[in-house]
Amino acid sequence: MMKRRPIVAVLVTLAVAFLLTSCNEQEGIASISAGSVFTCSLQADGTVRCWGEGTYGRLGDGPDVSSTRPVQVEPITGAVQVASGGTFACALLGNGTVRCWGAQFYGQLGDGVGGLDPGLWSGSATAVRGVTTAVSVVAGSDHGCALLADGSVRCWGNNQDGQMGGGSTLPYYTTSGLVPGLTGVTDLAAGGGHTCAVLDDGTARCWGRNTDGQLGDGTTTKRTTPVVVTGLTDAIAIDASGNRTCALLADGTARCWGDNSFGQLGDDTTVDRTTPVAVVGLADATAIDLGGNHTCALLEGGTGTCWGRNSFGEVGDGTKIMRLTPTAVAGVTGITAITAGSTHTCVELAGAKAKCWGHGGQGQLGNGTTVDSVTPGPIMKPTIVGNIVEVSPASDHGCALFGTGTVSCWGDNAYGQLGDGTTTDRLTPGPVAGLAEVRAVRTGSTHTCAVLLDGTVTCWGRNSRGQLGDGTTTDRSTPTPVSGITTAVDLSLGNEHTCAVLDDGSARCWGSNSDGRLGDETTTDRTTPVPVTGLSGATAIAAGWRHTCALLADGTVTCWGYGGRLGDGTSDTRPTPGPVTGLTDATAITASALHTCALLADGTARCWGNNDGRLGDGTITNRLTPVSVVGLTDITSITARYGNTCAVLADGSAHCWGEAGDFAAIGSDLPDDQYTPVPVYGITDAATIATGGMGSNACVVLADHTARCWGRGLQGSLGDGTLGPRPFPGPIVSSR
Repeated sequence: MMKRRPIVAVLVTLAVAFLLTSCNEQEGIASISAGSVFTCSLQADGTVRCWGEGTYGRLGDGPDVSSTRPVQVEPITGAVQVASGGTFACALLGNGTVRCWGAQFYGQLGDGVGGLDPGLWSGSATAVRGVTTAVSVVAGSDHGCALLADGSVRCWGNNQDGQMGGGSTLPYYTTSGLVPGLTGVTDLAAGGGHTCAVLDDGTARCWGRNTDGQLGDGTTTKRTTPVVVTGLTDAIAIDASGNRTCALLADGTARCWGDNSFGQLGDDTTVDRTTPVAVVGLADATAIDLGGNHTCALLEGGTGTCWGRNSFGEVGDGTKIMRLTPTAVAGVTGITAITAGSTHTCVELAGAKAKCWGHGGQGQLGNGTTVDSVTPGPIMKPTIVGNIVEVSPASDHGCALFGTGTVSCWGDNAYGQLGDGTTTDRLTPGPVAGLAEVRAVRTGSTHTCAVLLDGTVTCWGRNSRGQLGDGTTTDRSTPTPVSGITTAVDLSLGNEHTCAVLDDGSARCWGSNSDGRLGDETTTDRTTPVPVTGLSGATAIAAGWRHTCALLADGTVTCWGYGGRLGDGTSDTRPTPGPVTGLTDATAITASALHTCALLADGTARCWGNNDGRLGDGTITNRLTPVSVVGLTDITSITARYGNTCAVLADGSAHCWGEAGDFAAIGSDLPDDQYTPVPVYGITDAATIATGGMGSNACVVLADHTARCWGRGLQGSLGDGTLGPRPFPGPIVSSR
């Protein structure tokens, strides 16, 4: 598992599809690194993609979920090298810093966190402390090291075998430490529990675990400081994996030492070696890379050769026969680099593409399957859903409206809220049965509704309080017409109630009426729509958890229901509409469980209700009347979420504020709650923010009509094929 590659400048033009992007070959690959049961690639644009086994967050896209196709590591930009290890991976950035992601129970991310707790991991990249001038990075099973510009080395992570090289008996380093006395290093490698370096005089040093002679000093004695590898004088590169090491020599041959149980040393035996032995028949090699129990080399002319264990076809010769000496990789030419994982192998090809083969059980081949392959196959891109007009995310499910007028939903389906005629959860979008000519779609906590082009409304999902409006309290798994609504122009769903604005400026609400949220002067639940008392001139409506607000044509806002969120200067509950104090030029409104916000004509926003940072005024003070969101202008759309608020600006950026942590919907790697807006990572071309406020997820629709979502992600509610939280925006996909 060699962990560093030459920086390759590759110019790739990627066509943006307006409709569903086809599942085609991943392009723009500048380098590739095979880890234990996962693989990562450096892209020509400086981003990183990973695929395969996702436990411990080693794919770097947020959740600890596996993927059979590449997913983007966040937040990584400006990367120049990627290194995949056993339970983690790292990227070297162009500024000389290193960021790592994955398991951190041995401190292998170098960010100061560790503690021999298998629950410690990070699904997003964090900075390695103390590394600022790195020129390459390597990742072993549970430790990492960086080669610095001055030829010195810093390491972090597991030190139970002395692989930090400092003579220390500490079990792990949570931040990087300098390897004392080591200078003039030109190449570096990290194995299962040992580390090795090539010096500028062609000699090599190794330290750490030595159970099989992998340090090459003629013994099996553990070393906590570097020792000389016996007999090497013209080494130019080195790699390590498990309990063995190999060095590439200046004449194109190679020497290997250590564990040889499967013939992985290439000397035509299965005898362990405590000093370097020649790889039989290998010549004209330009690079060498070590997998779990197999070894591969790149040859002049762009061909590859491998040897050792071949139980999954990882040698690439079309068989599963163990090879004790180098055997040609079949059917692949134009190879520019080769990398070996535990039981799989990948090659970089001319044209910025790659192929992989061997064990695919965790998706590490990147071909969209979990099937083994004895022959090389291409890496396939995820299928990103396009042609999206709007997205509505709720607590545990979400829906998208397409330009075709159809709707697809994903996530929790316990009450049939996905509308597909089942109660089966979905991790990716599936079509709502029989629904067409849709104008708008909205999600509530556990139900969904759509306004059709003819002004009628149809709903599905949970109906415990009559929120589907069909005159019953029976759950529905397919769309069911709402009684008596024929001229709807806007719609909003709360926790257990639903409201619609009609084309005459009146409004109708139905479902739970606790706290008077239906606005009909009572607290009686309604299974069919009832008029909101005294409301006229309404142009839009926003249903919160226990309250409702309407935007009027004159730019004022009126609210009713549970007190403290109504913006009228009191904490009183109201069963009929009352004006929000001080708003005269609102153009849009949004409501969630605990607060409400309005977008104003000048591009600013005001919010009121329960705060904890979600009002964006720089405090955590609850507000009974609207207060200005600090520092944002040119807002084009805004949405209130359960614990926070998000907005899209005219420049295409998105900003969020409020609770971070477990609810993770601010789209930033900032660990603390934010009382004023902060940019959402990686969003530069947003067209609009998603509607609906009954959850802890957020989505934006981009200018290309794809969508990116982030947040808590329960029950697959982000539509990205995963079940876990995502702190940074990720695409809605039809396959992962």
